[in-house]
Amino acid sequence: MSRQTDGRAPNRIEAEAGKPVGLVEWLRPGEQERVERLLRDLALLRIDRLRTAVSWADCHTREGRKWYKWLLPRLAKEVELLPCLAFTPPALGRAPSTASPPRDPRDYGAFVADIIEEHGDHFQWVELWNEPNNLSDWDWRLDPGWSIFAEMVGSAAHRARRLGKRTLLAGMAPWDPNWLAQMCERGVLDHIDAVGLHGFPGTWEFDGLPWATKLMAVRTVLGRHGCHPEVWITETGFSTWSHDDRSHLQAFMDALEAPADRVYWYGAHDLDPDHPTKDGLHSDERRYHMGLRKADGTPKLLHRLLGQGGLAAVADMLKSLERRPVRRKGAPVTLITGGAGFIGTNLADRLLCEGEPVLVLDNLSRPGTEQNLRWLMGRHPKGLEFRLADIRNRHALREAVARAGRVYHFAAQVAVTTSLANPVDDYEVNSRGTLNLLEEIRRRDAPPSLVFTSTNKVYGGLENVPLRETPLTYEPADSTTRAQGISELRGLEFRSPYGCSKGTSDQYVLDYAHTFEVPTAVFRMSCIYGPRQFGTEDQGWVAHFLKQALLGRPITIYGDGRQVRDVLFVDDLVEALLMAQARMSQLAGQAFNIGGGPANTLSLRQLLAMIEKLQGAAPEVQFQQWRTSDQRYYVSDTRRFSDLTGWRPAVDTENGVARLYAWLARQYGTESDDATGRMAL
Repeated sequence: MSRQTDGRAPNRIEAEAGKPVGLVEWLRPGEQERVERLLRDLALLRIDRLRTAVSWADCHTREGRKWYKWLLPRLAKEVELLPCLAFTPPALGRAPSTASPPRDPRDYGAFVADIIEEHGDHFQWVELWNEPNNLSDWDWRLDPGWSIFAEMVGSAAHRARRLGKRTLLAGMAPWDPNWLAQMCERGVLDHIDAVGLHGFPGTWEFDGLPWATKLMAVRTVLGRHGCHPEVWITETGFSTWSHDDRSHLQAFMDALEAPADRVYWYGAHDLDPDHPTKDGLHSDERRYHMGLRKADGTPKLLHRLLGQGGLAAVADMLKSLERRPVRRKGAPVTLITGGAGFIGTNLADRLLCEGEPVLVLDNLSRPGTEQNLRWLMGRHPKGLEFRLADIRNRHALREAVARAGRVYHFAAQVAVTTSLANPVDDYEVNSRGTLNLLEEIRRRDAPPSLVFTSTNKVYGGLENVPLRETPLTYEPADSTTRAQGISELRGLEFRSPYGCSKGTSDQYVLDYAHTFEVPTAVFRMSCIYGPRQFGTEDQGWVAHFLKQALLGRPITIYGDGRQVRDVLFVDDLVEALLMAQARMSQLAGQAFNIGGGPANTLSLRQLLAMIEKLQGAAPEVQFQQWRTSDQRYYVSDTRRFSDLTGWRPAVDTENGVARLYAWLARQYGTESDDATGRMAL
């Protein structure tokens, strides 16, 4: 059964926007799996309107006819469907941009009538092809036969109306008042119920005018000719190719706040340049980044906010970005990149509690960061400044670094598994992002000091460390290594794309101290845990195990569970970070292994036993095969840093795990979902 949803109660986003809101996505024959992903996303976001194309060219093939026979009822079962009946004549295949319109106006009208007669039970509106710039190489003003195009659209609209459908004249991009006036004068608008407008702010096909101005101009032309259809924004979006999530949020809100009668946002998913569509590669890279999700399925910030709290959540985020604390002009701040993450939030809170002004720079790409940010802003309404920006954006970094007295660099792609799926993105964030930051620091006449958090993964898999098994752990066969852990004197061996990208960053940070005299130090981190950590299967294993147990979900262990790490409570790490900055003149150009040390080791099996003790029942556990580059044993030898600074961990493992468990219980005690927890070190 198809959904005919006009007249139904609006969903949450529509209720907040005060108008119908839909999504645009172009779907091609054979993309059944993509259709199902799209429908799941629409349900998650509670958007139940979809605009998509029905291609004339595809309808002249057996594959295409079969595709639409499946697609249209499948979509209409879940959403109100707006089919855009696209003029792509079969003789032109999928390349209409080099051709003039057909010379027989009956052809397109017949196509429209055929679609309605065969599939009309699945939709109420039809969108009719319009405007010569949809045939981008045809200038209608230079072609004396342009009026045939108008006759074609008018005939199709008349036939659609006779068959009981409401008609939308497809969007103009950019809008052309002269063309619209000609369509009015030739009577096309006599058969049109709504007129569409396209535009992509900050990208292409947009003249920079506000939506209100453009919509008023369209209505003025229509009114001058006695035409009064609805006026819709039929396709708008924003490309995040430059990692500008703030403008992504703003463009979305601008469109929904515009005085349009309906809005369709493009689109659901980024295109994958490594797997081009059947239309071939786009010449404009920006076109690949128009989705609410990245090509790998990762939700962007706009997607997460809409899913969590609708338009109110987006508006709240934009409002928070406008806040600027009042402070003495020129006063330096502490810059924390990735400052809305687990470690950054705890460090920022400590500094702000001590009266230090803090500038947090974060792209909020990791789930939970927006929650951390709200918490920080609630606790520190006067001292905290936030910049929504990506470490790959040199301009945003330059502005932030220019005001910094010291820098902590935590912004990173943090998971081995993600690096294996997308090594290029892992490199761009970790290696190139760190180099961007170093270059902006080097530009300063008096460069601010930098502490960078690297990883124990720079030491590789440690396969040449002889181990022995106990019932719950692996441990070094050598008694000295058991007593002291792995020191910084061990040779580097980068494994996995993540190990390579973090290791490259590690070495760049150290080299800038030696080559350019930038005051820097590196922490090669073991496992950090504590409050404000929202662990996942890929990173933050202690928090992840505890959360899974609290929610009654199974825990999946990759390997045999005897893997050992030294764990460090986040308060102790914050103390070490502050000490490193305070003693930078002594520590610059050096790397230090930082973790709980041999006194605070924990295996996966030991953590399971602690969970059973905390909960009174053992969690459900599943075992899977070992993962790439999973060290069986890593414990930090922290003696060098301790000897130079006097730092020692103060929170023991049992106390720290209990404190994190109590915090997570407050966060997740009543929450549940169907996800299955999985974890590897």
